[in-house]
Amino acid sequence: MSEAQLFATGVLLAWLAGIRVYLTVFGVGVAGALGWLDLPPALEAAASPWVLGVAGSLAVAEFFADKIPGIDSGWDLLHTLARVPAGAFLAAAALSPDGELGGGMLATGAGVAFASHVLKSGTRLMLNLSPEPVSNVAASSTEDVVTLGALGLVLVSPWLALTLVLAVAALAVLLLALVWRRLRPGGRRRAAG
Repeated sequence: MSEAQLFATGVLLAWLAGIRVYLTVFGVGVAGALGWLDLPPALEAAASPWVLGVAGSLAVAEFFADKIPGIDSGWDLLHTLARVPAGAFLAAAALSPDGELGGGMLATGAGVAFASHVLKSGTRLMLNLSPEPVSNVAASSTEDVVTLGALGLVLVSPWLALTLVLAVAALAVLLLALVWRRLRPGGRRRAAG
């Protein structure tokens, strides 16, 4: 992979870590273990059986916790401490040919992971205002599908994967803004008038 493709991969992994950190680490580890992705030295640990086992188990726990209104927001709050540093590490490790993590890419990864985490958490908090659980399950399932799809697509075309994920994120921001406008006091009057 070229350095530009590694950069796109790193940014994409950081973005995905802000949404589904354990699934992202598990996916990278499986891709490395099966030889689908040539992991840089700093990411080789993701392919170890221990990391795969722990990340896989936590991904399953997150899959179920993220479907329950209220529990999902608590899970998101707790995992702010895991998603942002993991995103920073994944981004920097993707560009590390010798195992040394660059400060600039650590900061970029942390910022990207934080942005996706805030978008996910904010969206889920707004969805929890809805009295029905269907929207929560649909949002969580969409996050699962986008994460798995992007991880699969990064093997073929990192730039396309990054572009699609950013397009989905832009759509989510737009929808979040529309919902926020409707929920805000006075928002309904402005929307009706």
